[in-house]
Amino acid sequence: MTANVIALPVSYPKKRISVVMVSYYTGPSLMESVPAVLMDPDILELIIIDNGSIASARQRLWELAKNESRVRIVQGHGNVGFGSACNYGAKLSKGDYILFLNPDAVTEKGTAMRMADCGENLNLPWVVGGNLQTVNGVEQRGARRSELTPISAVVSFTPLHKLPGFQSIHLEKTPLPEKPVEMPIVSGACMMINRESFNMLGGFDERYFLHVEDIDICRRARLSGGDVFFVPNAKVMHYGSTSRTRIVKVERNKLRGFIRYFWEYTSHWWSKTLLVLSIPFMYLAIMGRAWWMSLRKPWIE
Repeated sequence: MTANVIALPVSYPKKRISVVMVSYYTGPSLMESVPAVLMDPDILELIIIDNGSIASARQRLWELAKNESRVRIVQGHGNVGFGSACNYGAKLSKGDYILFLNPDAVTEKGTAMRMADCGENLNLPWVVGGNLQTVNGVEQRGARRSELTPISAVVSFTPLHKLPGFQSIHLEKTPLPEKPVEMPIVSGACMMINRESFNMLGGFDERYFLHVEDIDICRRARLSGGDVFFVPNAKVMHYGSTSRTRIVKVERNKLRGFIRYFWEYTSHWWSKTLLVLSIPFMYLAIMGRAWWMSLRKPWIE
């Protein structure tokens, strides 16, 4: 006697995506970013690493966590820096894919899954970046960038990039790709790395306190034989510069990050000599802009 065996449909779980969000005196945009994440059914959990908030903001976060089981708030550790906070959030997360998202970035539903779908076809260790847009829907500066060198940095942060024969590392004014494309650098404001890749890379380099850690991890992924891709249909509205922090302090951290990055990835004595010689120009370009902005508005709001 034989029986006909009919295979039952099997439901495979979706990709497990954790969102890690590092906040530091972010302001109202945080309460726009968080609901957008929670409205996406593809998100397994949201881990908020609070490096600093005013009392009312902390209270709102705790009220949110009480009513939403997918939210986890970590507070009380002080401002440990962006990279360190991201690494801590990644260790706490349960997902197979980790989306590092700025607290002033508002994702479209499906953005995280589009990034994960792109990543699963890439070589390990991989990094995937989203399409950052302004409130007007225009691609934002920094979402995709070409290779960073001391010379390209000076060109990009001075009016030199406007002259014939010079080109900025920022690619937002070039035609938007129609499909995911390989890119030297994508933004840490919306960056996905799968668990295996993150472990292979050892997470973000915590020597970078704020800025440049995203450039560094993209570089290390490529040097390790992995891929870095930009996903144009992974759209994220990014307010940018919403933390209530002095502009000069932010730009000083950026300058230190650039110097550390260039020193790390220059091997010849002559290239290190050029780096030392270029530091005054980078200082004037970055800090000069910061001082000018601080005269008009002392706080980034």
